[in-house]
Amino acid sequence: MFKTLYRILSWSSMAGLVLTLALVLRKSPPPDVPYDPNAASRIEQKFAAADQAKAAGQPASVQLDPTELNSYLSQNLDIQGEQPASVAPPAGVSAQPAGTDANPVAAVPGADGATLEEVQSSVKDVKVDMDGVIVKAYVVFDYHGKDLSLELDGHLGAQDGYLKFEPVSGKLGSLPLPQSTLDAAVAKMMSSAENREKLKLPDDINDIKVENGQAVVSYK
Repeated sequence: MFKTLYRILSWSSMAGLVLTLALVLRKSPPPDVPYDPNAASRIEQKFAAADQAKAAGQPASVQLDPTELNSYLSQNLDIQGEQPASVAPPAGVSAQPAGTDANPVAAVPGADGATLEEVQSSVKDVKVDMDGVIVKAYVVFDYHGKDLSLELDGHLGAQDGYLKFEPVSGKLGSLPLPQSTLDAAVAKMMSSAENREKLKLPDDINDIKVENGQAVVSYK
């Protein structure tokens, strides 16, 4: 009886591991964000108008829809060593999305502890969608020759002059990540001294949030 039970548990554990790996290696589909070649010029116009409003002492804010936000990211992010496009980031806004300093392979069974630098340098694609007040980040990165996808959904905001992200769900490949894992990963990222400086907002920015499916940057 003991040997039979042991064999059943062994095979069950093996089946669970295989299923987990299969889910991790199965990339989830990216968000369907329309492409607009005029999005980049609209972004520049919006930030220029905000600068003029600030100079005139008027309230200023910038609203970016998913197409504009992804256009901005694609032109300013350094993906797999490629040089960013010539469009410079608007004043006071970082081109590096919050959360890229977390190691997404930590949830891979048997992961060998790849360094953060290795994960960051292997990022192949970044897309962001927004639904109501939720921001949805989708990242594809190379892990030992295999493309893996990472999805993070959550609330974006600002607190005490720093960017704040509260995860509500996430998936590595097609494997849902437990809420406790997401909370622990984000808490570790936020508490890192190096990341803390990267998450600091410019002095003239009051808040960053998602409303009605758009990213809203509010100035003081």
